[in-house]
Amino acid sequence: MTKLALCAVATAVLSTTSTLAWAETIKVGVIATFSGPNAIWGKQFREAIDVYVAQHGDEVAGNKVEFIYKDVGGPNADASKAAAQELLVREGVKYLAGFDFTPNAVAVAPLTKQAKVPAVIFNAGTSSINKQSDFFLRTSFTLSQLAQPAAQWAAKSGAKKVVTAVSDYSPGIDAEAAFSSSFEKNGGTVVEKIRMPMQTTDFAPFIQRIKTSGADAVFAFLPVGPATFAFTKAYNENGLKAAGISFYGTGETDETTIDALGDQAIGLVTAYHYSEAHDSALNKSFVAKLKELHPGSRANMASVGAYDGVDLIYKMIKAAGTDGQKAVEAAKGMEWESPRGPVKIDPVSRHVVQNVYIRRVEKAPDGTLINKEFETIANVPDLGFNP
Repeated sequence: MTKLALCAVATAVLSTTSTLAWAETIKVGVIATFSGPNAIWGKQFREAIDVYVAQHGDEVAGNKVEFIYKDVGGPNADASKAAAQELLVREGVKYLAGFDFTPNAVAVAPLTKQAKVPAVIFNAGTSSINKQSDFFLRTSFTLSQLAQPAAQWAAKSGAKKVVTAVSDYSPGIDAEAAFSSSFEKNGGTVVEKIRMPMQTTDFAPFIQRIKTSGADAVFAFLPVGPATFAFTKAYNENGLKAAGISFYGTGETDETTIDALGDQAIGLVTAYHYSEAHDSALNKSFVAKLKELHPGSRANMASVGAYDGVDLIYKMIKAAGTDGQKAVEAAKGMEWESPRGPVKIDPVSRHVVQNVYIRRVEKAPDGTLINKEFETIANVPDLGFNP
């Protein structure tokens, strides 16, 4: 071997040694619901993370990324705060993620500021959340972002009088306010505003009020899960559709419950940021890998929120490693192609700017029910963010 070759080998060895010396395991703590009636959230988050890691690996800029999951059992602020403290202090996580419900996200805001750790919200959709901490970023949606396009579509479709029916908590109130304001600006009248207990699945009294209100349409918002399924089922089974009362919503025809709703769901119209049937090569690859890793699963808004959330964390690690402050600054203005379409992190709100699609439930050629997108409102920011 020549002196030049020996020198090259030595340089390569030194380079490798240097790289290994800098590499570390970067832990990401995922706080969500993995047990109880709302366990679907944790399941969807975890499966989407599996897909992302399978497609992109678990190494970023020479560092290994490890995900640690914590179950908080549903909307439970105290449990969420305790989980975050354990992840930050005992596990030494450098990024937090997950947060299916608004109270769970708000509870960890002081901790993220104190530890200077970025927290990427995969779902919780109240606009005011990101004001609670400069370290919050969100890859899901807000209710204002979805409800205003829904109201505009309802008015455009001929609705004149509407009843709003929402779950009685912050996201529901956001949805009620955003829909009502936009619908009235477009010439409509909101004849009644109904707020329903968050944990109820008995909607018969509320359905009767809608039926006798004189409205020609109902706008509904409930968190994805048992309540959403029960409300949409009650709408169909109590004759509102037959009475000519149109349905407008957001996530009520979610892919995880649409099969159980059956053919009665056909024709329901919603405004949303993701459909499993979104027509793009990236989405088809995402859905195919999900079905390969987790047969029988269906991709929904929680899935794409987690998938893009991990994508954002990988991008922040590439840009800033474990420096939380620099990572958040680097994320502002980032844009990329998602399974849902083009997305961008608003540098002011740190919330995702994205397309909102008007969809109708249809039956696919293979007999499954899908949310077929037929209208696009492009590049919608968080319309409820007030800095």
